[in-house]
Amino acid sequence: MSAPAPECAALAEGLRELRARTGLSLAALAERTAYSKSSWERCLNGKTPVPRHAVEALCAIAGEPTGRLLALWELADAEWSGRARQARPAGPPAPAPSPPSLPTPASAPTVATGNTGVQRRPRHGWLFVLVVTGVAAATIASIPVLTALRSHDAGPPPILRSPVLDPAPGCRADTCDGRDPDEMSCGLPGRDDSLGAQHHTATGTRVEVRYSSVCAAAWGRIWHSKVGDTIEISALGTRPQRFVVTHTTDTDAYRFTPMIGAPARTGLRLCFIPAGGTSRECFDI
Repeated sequence: MSAPAPECAALAEGLRELRARTGLSLAALAERTAYSKSSWERCLNGKTPVPRHAVEALCAIAGEPTGRLLALWELADAEWSGRARQARPAGPPAPAPSPPSLPTPASAPTVATGNTGVQRRPRHGWLFVLVVTGVAAATIASIPVLTALRSHDAGPPPILRSPVLDPAPGCRADTCDGRDPDEMSCGLPGRDDSLGAQHHTATGTRVEVRYSSVCAAAWGRIWHSKVGDTIEISALGTRPQRFVVTHTTDTDAYRFTPMIGAPARTGLRLCFIPAGGTSRECFDI
């Protein structure tokens, strides 16, 4: 496997330093976040794209402001997504070929006419110049036609194919039910987005539905929460999935429910149950 790009390596090094500062093992880190031990191992060695939420979660545990590491994440994400390669300037264009130069006719000799003393240049010299000039002009004019013919003979343009996703999604639709969106590579940067509006609950906690097209699955997300807050996502014909905030570190970062298969993107319901309360706020998608 090739070495990671410098931007990705710099992010991985920053994450390793921050994890060392917390004194937590990978197993302990997995217990306090939404990411498994194997997911953290991949994040810390720079071999796989790192979810932005994982960076925020580690910063929250370590009490580190997110600015520096999120700046590193932006650079690394540009490499993972290919935006950095697209933004790099191309090499200088090849110089255009110069038009063919016209031959310079030799000086024509003068010819004396009888005893009049009058001298004139033979007419065939100028005729030669006109013929050469006409041939050169016709050659230059034919270049676009020849180029078009060569382009036509080259056959149809190549077919552009969609890039292969790396890593490949681990599930799709119904097979995603109850699975972790990050472990299944459904929640990686660029693979999920907000489905519907972000909702501000009566207690100030925020919730929303996330959706991944490549996995055809949805899940709930909660942040600015309190210990004991719960979110639950459901759809007709599926078992509801929920997440309960159990630790103070959960309140400072995004947390997610397991996924449910949702190929149609509709018929989803997200409910918020505040800590210590029996009432709930529900939002239909």
